[in-house]
Amino acid sequence: MKLIFERSVSGRRTHLTPKSTFPSKELPQALARAKQPKLPEMSEVAISRHYTQLAKQTFGVNNGFYPLGSCTMKYNPRVNEAVAALPGFARMHPLQPKATVSGCREVLDTARAHLCEITGMDDMTFQPAAGAHGEYVGLLLMKQYHQSRGDHKRTRVLIPDSAHGTNPASASMVGFTVTHIPSDVEGCVDLKALKAALDDTVAGLMLTNPNTVGIFDPNILDITRLVHDAGGLNYYDGANLNAIMGWVRPGDMGFDVIHLNLHKTFSTPHGGGGPGAGPVGCKKLLSGFLPMSHMGSRIWEGEKPDSVGQVRAFYGNFLVVVRALTYILTLGKEGIPQASGMAVLNANYLMHKVKDAFPLAYDRICMHEFVLTLESVRKETGVSALDVAKCLLDYGMHPPTMYFPLVVKEALMVEPTETENRETLDEAAEVLLAIREMTKTRPEKLHLCPNTTPIGRPDEVGAARNPRVRYQFPD
Repeated sequence: MKLIFERSVSGRRTHLTPKSTFPSKELPQALARAKQPKLPEMSEVAISRHYTQLAKQTFGVNNGFYPLGSCTMKYNPRVNEAVAALPGFARMHPLQPKATVSGCREVLDTARAHLCEITGMDDMTFQPAAGAHGEYVGLLLMKQYHQSRGDHKRTRVLIPDSAHGTNPASASMVGFTVTHIPSDVEGCVDLKALKAALDDTVAGLMLTNPNTVGIFDPNILDITRLVHDAGGLNYYDGANLNAIMGWVRPGDMGFDVIHLNLHKTFSTPHGGGGPGAGPVGCKKLLSGFLPMSHMGSRIWEGEKPDSVGQVRAFYGNFLVVVRALTYILTLGKEGIPQASGMAVLNANYLMHKVKDAFPLAYDRICMHEFVLTLESVRKETGVSALDVAKCLLDYGMHPPTMYFPLVVKEALMVEPTETENRETLDEAAEVLLAIREMTKTRPEKLHLCPNTTPIGRPDEVGAARNPRVRYQFPD
């Protein structure tokens, strides 16, 4: 398929603009471009066809099964979009007088109250623009807490070896050093290693529960108590809240601060480079450090002398919060635990359908996701996790997460989510079992997949080492 720049024809336009009746003004030279931007020149119908073709090549939950482990690619209800598009929300401006946006403020206050109740926290900010940004802000709260007490030697953060990659990156950005805690044979935190790592230089622990391999750590209360006894704080990565919301609260597990991925748990849009939201909640001992929202010269959330400062413009991405609140109110008190319960049921159902064909990394009841290991399959047949993932594309399924977590060799991490029905899970199981048979009878075919997609298997090493991320205009 041609790029839009390759379809451009000099002189083509989408419309004719009437001549202005107002006097023209030239931009100051300091603000003007040195030369005109090279924008594509096309007719309206050509633009429409181009982007329609691109859309047909994009896979999403509206196309088919999307079991991307640890990412919760669930269906986003259309009612969320309808509410967010209401003029009273969509046309508000953050610099309007306070008295004119009381409805929007009520949305934020209501969302804060519900999310604090769901997570067991006392306060929350909606400024962070995404989950990783939320991690950064949550760690800033931890750092500010220790420094406000004159405890400047707490510079280490403990992170399990199965953690999401953003955890150590966020800790490093805040200025902490990272100590990795290994997993035990059950896939949970090694308590002996944790105890050995704790001392008066530890600022806190970053953890998600259930963890990245989909297991609820039975020692969670001991883990958080050990960190507290050592003077540290407990940070909950909210990526996997989708498995436990309505059943157990991170605040009751002993966590002091949490970030939420609204796209994962509360059905707001995920991916595509659009706006996100990663609210950060905390217990009362950290609430004084939360960001403040400035509106011009005004501070709308009260003075906080010890605040970490503003981390995002105004209140963050407000319409994402509107979508999440719509989801919460639609489900209600009974629907919240039902949704997470279905996520766990679906994962266990699919896991049991395929575990005799593909070995499990940890053969036990899972939560919202499970991890297959194709290490033995590769040794027997030469077929890798990558080969299986590519073959799934030929069956109209998005592959699971590949080669993560790093503690599992030849890993495929599968998360079906609660919005998939039994028929879809049965079809997915049949496909995986068919591919497993193919590894025994025609393994060489799997090395060539996919065969039905717009492009075949690209040179991924070459693309990573020599990326072409911009169009090279001819001279």
